[in-house]
Amino acid sequence: MLKALPDLRGFARFLTRDAVTADDLVQDTVVRALAAQTQFQPGTTLKAWLFTIQRNAFYEQRRRSSREQEIMQDVEMDMPLSTETPSMQSARDAVTDLGELIWRLPDLLREAIILVGAQELSYDEAACICNVPPGTMKARVSRARSQLSILADGQTPQESTH
Repeated sequence: MLKALPDLRGFARFLTRDAVTADDLVQDTVVRALAAQTQFQPGTTLKAWLFTIQRNAFYEQRRRSSREQEIMQDVEMDMPLSTETPSMQSARDAVTDLGELIWRLPDLLREAIILVGAQELSYDEAACICNVPPGTMKARVSRARSQLSILADGQTPQESTH
């Protein structure tokens, strides 16, 4: 479980958008996993099991706190985009711009691209975490990539999230 902590923290940061809240989510995930360790199926992926617990904990907390949800949406709407061209940006600016673009994706698409792209989970593992068929996960990742491309070109993507 210790080896999975950096990945858990990374996923939590993408879910919560706040380092302190992410650390709390990771702690909650570990506590829940330890309490439910008898439910872990040997031979399955521990990382996927932990991500499932973390995702469920996040959405449970999110449902309980509708005010927090409103604040997160306000912050998302106020986030400025860089006006520099990619050829003039430093590598750090490019990463920052990508982060800004990812936050402009709908929740389901952002979650899919983070699990498959950043966390390097298979489509099957990510689908299991999100409780959707693998084909749905593939479609979400594909749409996320397409929308990121559109956003990078300065256009507005369509609002499809399914």
